[in-house]
Amino acid sequence: MSASESHAAVPPPTPEAARPAPQAPRLAVRRVGIDTYRENVAYLHRDCAIVSAEGFQALSKVEISANNDPTGNGRTVAAVLNVVDDERIVGSDELGLSEQAFAQLGLAEGSQASIAHAEPPASMHALRHKIGGERLARGDYLAIVRDIVQKRYSKIELAAFVVACAQFELDRDEVVHLTEAMASFGRRLDWRERLVVDKHCIGGIPGNRTSMLVVPIVAAHGLLIPKTSSRAITSPAGTADTMEVLTEVDLPFDQMAEIARQLRGCLTWGGQAELSPADDMLIAVERPLSIDSPGQMVASILSKKLAAGSTHLVLDIPLGPSAKVRTSAEAQRLRKLFEYVARHVGITLDVVITDGRQPVGRGIGPILEARDVMQVLENDPRAPPDLRQKALRLAGRVIEFDPDVRGGDGFPIARDILDSGRALQKMNEIIDLQGRRRQPCRLGALTMDVRAAEPGVVVAIDNLQLARVARLAGAPRVRGAGVDVFCRLGDRVETGDILYRIYADYPADLAFASRLANRSSGFSLGDSGAVPKALGEF
Repeated sequence: MSASESHAAVPPPTPEAARPAPQAPRLAVRRVGIDTYRENVAYLHRDCAIVSAEGFQALSKVEISANNDPTGNGRTVAAVLNVVDDERIVGSDELGLSEQAFAQLGLAEGSQASIAHAEPPASMHALRHKIGGERLARGDYLAIVRDIVQKRYSKIELAAFVVACAQFELDRDEVVHLTEAMASFGRRLDWRERLVVDKHCIGGIPGNRTSMLVVPIVAAHGLLIPKTSSRAITSPAGTADTMEVLTEVDLPFDQMAEIARQLRGCLTWGGQAELSPADDMLIAVERPLSIDSPGQMVASILSKKLAAGSTHLVLDIPLGPSAKVRTSAEAQRLRKLFEYVARHVGITLDVVITDGRQPVGRGIGPILEARDVMQVLENDPRAPPDLRQKALRLAGRVIEFDPDVRGGDGFPIARDILDSGRALQKMNEIIDLQGRRRQPCRLGALTMDVRAAEPGVVVAIDNLQLARVARLAGAPRVRGAGVDVFCRLGDRVETGDILYRIYADYPADLAFASRLANRSSGFSLGDSGAVPKALGEF
């Protein structure tokens, strides 16, 4: 055989570009029933052949793909890898997925999926600059938020971003950039109306359930107020938790929107609306770290309102010794930052600094707070007057967004709507359309009274301590758990008088709450001259 014939018999080498890409290892998907709360987690057994072959280690970031799925859904999700030793969790030929990752991938259990090393997030360089204390531009925040929403950040990296933004305080233009970026990903609502109003409180005050009064009052006036509220994360109840005592709040977006258009208002949980999803993911790491920096707070609140289609917002900033905002100077700085960012993102904002020295209303916990709200709506003489008055003031400020209402006329309009029963009628319409609860919830069967150890005047009430007691009693997980407050600032009490009553459903919960209350009731007694004056605008 000639040399030329020998050469021709050997196939020429395949060009690099023409070679098929190596296939990523494929495994059977197994649903692992673990709620990893807004973080995708994948599980491989230590004896899985690809763990060592591919160099996978615990906490590696991986990409899981369904691109060869016969249904053609072709989804890819990013996840953090955990390596397990127990085949009851995941077998050596299986790929386990947390509840979040399994739902996001959308494959049936047992289907084949591939797993590969994930590329580093494109925004990692911007994150490193922020960790180093540098100022970031609009494009940097867009890149970071995009990677957060696509779940390319682990919770460690999310925590690094949150801490860096708190340590090196964002300037006001950075807050604008972060707000716009957070509102850019997820659903963006357009109600096709010139005036869409909302009311929001920055939180930190137990029992402050004014939204459930403002919405029916404002809706009865005729303004559109589609209220999507949050559930509690570290508080004894959120608006959605309290409203859920009365009606369904977990509604599909289209149903919520139809109710809002028909009745001019609604009170639902915002989880299904997919508004500013990056905010929910950041909150998941902010709360355990007890970080609530001004820039992140402003971006969180205004991005949600921007995504929800709100054009006009009344913002409640409670001010008090145990509130989130504790000095007048701090309150004014926060007000100016909110106003600057709102102006740049196109929201008309009215900031109100209110009295945050003590809980608003008497109840702390879902059923107790719902009771207070309904008493106000029903004009019950037992209704807490502070809750009624604050809700009327806030509703009045919202109503004054109406171009046909003169400044100062909002309060009497709101009071007339409440006193006439129109607000109660509107609330009942909202409850019925959302899905009224047919079985009434009940208060916790176990109680303990916390009593005054000595005579005196109530000169301070620790909001945080009462919230902690209510949480330990089981609220909001147990709807009937919580704290019913009997005394207010300035009240005279005698030894043995009840300061508040703890409600619980389980002996262990009552024991935890009682031990905390016995260590410190949260009430301080003294002379009448020591009662702090309210610094709010009301």
